Amino acid sequence: MAGITSFGGYIPRYRLSRMVIVQNMAWYFPVIMAVAGGEKAVANWDEDSVSMAVAAAYDCMAGHDRKGLDALYFASTTMPFADRLNAGIVAAALNMRENGVSNADFASCMKAGTTAMISALDSVQAGSRKNVLVAASDQRRTKMATMFEMFYGDGAAAVLIGGKDVVADYLGSYSINCDFVDHYRGQAKEFDYGYEERWVRDIGYGKVIPEAISGFLAQSGMKIGDFSKVIYPCYFGGTHKAIAARLGIEKEKAQNNLQAVCGDTGTAHPLVMLVSALEEANPGDKLLVAGFGQGCDVLAFEVTEKIRDMKLRTGIKGSLDNRVDLANYQKFTKFRNLITADLGIRGEANPNTSLTVLWRKRKMLLGLVGVRCKKCGTPQFPVYPTCVNPTCWSVNDFEDYEFSDKEAKILMFTGDMLSPSVDPPAIYGLIAFEGGGRTMFDFTDCDLNQIKVGMKTRMSFRRRQADNMRGFTGYFWKAVPQVEGGGK
Repeated sequence: MAGITSFGGYIPRYRLSRMVIVQNMAWYFPVIMAVAGGEKAVANWDEDSVSMAVAAAYDCMAGHDRKGLDALYFASTTMPFADRLNAGIVAAALNMRENGVSNADFASCMKAGTTAMISALDSVQAGSRKNVLVAASDQRRTKMATMFEMFYGDGAAAVLIGGKDVVADYLGSYSINCDFVDHYRGQAKEFDYGYEERWVRDIGYGKVIPEAISGFLAQSGMKIGDFSKVIYPCYFGGTHKAIAARLGIEKEKAQNNLQAVCGDTGTAHPLVMLVSALEEANPGDKLLVAGFGQGCDVLAFEVTEKIRDMKLRTGIKGSLDNRVDLANYQKFTKFRNLITADLGIRGEANPNTSLTVLWRKRKMLLGLVGVRCKKCGTPQFPVYPTCVNPTCWSVNDFEDYEFSDKEAKILMFTGDMLSPSVDPPAIYGLIAFEGGGRTMFDFTDCDLNQIKVGMKTRMSFRRRQADNMRGFTGYFWKAVPQVEGGGK
């Protein structure tokens, strides 16, 4: 037996109303007014596909042992590194074990997420892997005043594939692989190049998805009416309905494509929609999910009684509820580096990342792993050779201690307008972790005017620096104050 044993999701908290884009850019390309409804999810300036994948992975692994993973598959078309295992960064942030595991990147097309799922399910069925985490994420940059800017959103989802305590049994899959090019991004190009809409709408989504689903039904002997939800990405509302009509899918059984609330999240979107469906599923429900891109993958699952035992998590629903309006279009364009702004002399520093230090301190920098004194039990971060407890002072007698999933509270903070920041002021301060340990962190996803001493925070894996000269992205953890409602 193989199937989904857990699931999680992450949608960034910023939401940009499409009407804001229209108000700022329709003077240049009035056609965008035709799709002005709803809003799209926008990653913060310090987020990317890797950091969002980490957030979804932590959500998925709530209540599960991360050391029990023996593979991590990461799917994205916007990976920060062309020659570095991006899945390895996600694994390091999860503090996965390094021995006896197999991590891999799945890339280059929109169905990479579902392809990664099929690979994970096959490996579990074959017995070569026991627990495989599949994370999919995308943060696609678009030119201003384009239909892509209106359609695309940011987000991530993750599913844990295994053979025990399965919440959704795997019923089989079917794939079509063909070099259908509706859009592409050439090597070293910043933006997607798209062909005319009716090409992808009518020949792509409108024909390939129904063909793949029909192929699965013919292969499996199942009927479309057997499924409680049929899940397929398509950001064209009319085409999404037309596919349902062509396949005989009842209106209430076609899973909402989430276009109005977050936009199309690319490689992640089939998994985002699947997680959204699982959050509302009942035992016995059958789910059919399709991933589109240079063909189509189709997978089927049946929800089990184990879904009732799922530990509470944020998921897609919780992420969508945790929203803040981003009403400033210029801020959005700066977050995406679509405009150039001066960071000042302090922002000109561009030190070379020491790869030797990153290697030696990888657990501390990427996994937020500190230590706990074996003698007195005091946790501390960062790591020092001497216990910080003034009644102990034990030397080099520690065990690893993870801080990434610990809550903390703010002891002091400041907003610094002199420190270079894409979203000034730079906010940072001293936090104290629940159970012990205190240190300084940058704050993110917050408004300085809403932060208070004593406020709870959680940790979030973020992009710490981008060395554009050398093409290197550095990551670390930041504190996210748990502000009730609103923000900047």
